[in-house]
Amino acid sequence: MDYILAALVGLFIALGIYLLLSRSVIRMLIGMTIFGNGVNLLIFTAGRVTREIAPIIPPGLDAPEGPIANPLPQALILTAIVIGFSMFSFLLVLAFRAYQSLDADNTDNMRLAEPERAPQPPLSY
Repeated sequence: MDYILAALVGLFIALGIYLLLSRSVIRMLIGMTIFGNGVNLLIFTAGRVTREIAPIIPPGLDAPEGPIANPLPQALILTAIVIGFSMFSFLLVLAFRAYQSLDADNTDNMRLAEPERAPQPPLSY
């Protein structure tokens, strides 16, 4: 099971990086989301996926009786999912506004700050 999850993490991260290097803004957003899911799966896998009991301590005890599941990776992933969704929503609105203003999805066509025939900066001083 660990080998399958490791291969899936590698696939998600590789696909996310491939899409992030694209020129299309929408592909970049999808790549960012897939990359974030790969990192979340990596954290989940590093927290040891087990079928132990829930991390609840019965009343009257100071420590659990047997092995329990680790709640920290699950809490980290839940927080990362919320942050990733909010970042995706913000970047999606930003990309939509850029598309409305510039009428382009390709980053090469969005070159307002850098005119095509502008003089090049000096290469040495």
